[in-house]
Amino acid sequence: MFQIGLIYLFIVTVGYLILLRIDRGRTLLSLQTAGRSLTRLIPLLVAVFGLVGLFQVFLSPAQVEQAMGASNGWLSLLVGGAVGAVSIGPPLAAYPLAGSMLEAGAWPPAVAAFVITWISVGIITLPFEASVFSVRYALLRNGIGFLMALLVGLLLGVLL
Repeated sequence: MFQIGLIYLFIVTVGYLILLRIDRGRTLLSLQTAGRSLTRLIPLLVAVFGLVGLFQVFLSPAQVEQAMGASNGWLSLLVGGAVGAVSIGPPLAAYPLAGSMLEAGAWPPAVAAFVITWISVGIITLPFEASVFSVRYALLRNGIGFLMALLVGLLLGVLL
């Protein structure tokens, strides 16, 4: 993962150096905007990595494997989907947690269901969504999102 980050950093740096020669003012404005975005993201990043640390310290690999391991089949898929559905936060927060789950022995389809439901199902935000759209719409969208996450998780299991 570190190597991928370095590759992205290299590509972005080269891009900025090229753009700096083309339009210095807009490139500097872009860097300022990126800096402000990074400043806003730092608390989230610290919280996410803190959560990953808690996850790794307080849940042993055996516990993760017991709850979300391949030996549980459908149950681990449902657990992964349910945990993702009740989690709240930006998608970027789900990826480090998912990586920790995989390292601890979780079944990849269950982790896929976790990430997909984290992004597409919002149990915590369901009351707000229902008040803005309708109860029927909110329940259908979340229900379909949950089922699709399970199906994609299973498909991933077949492909891997």
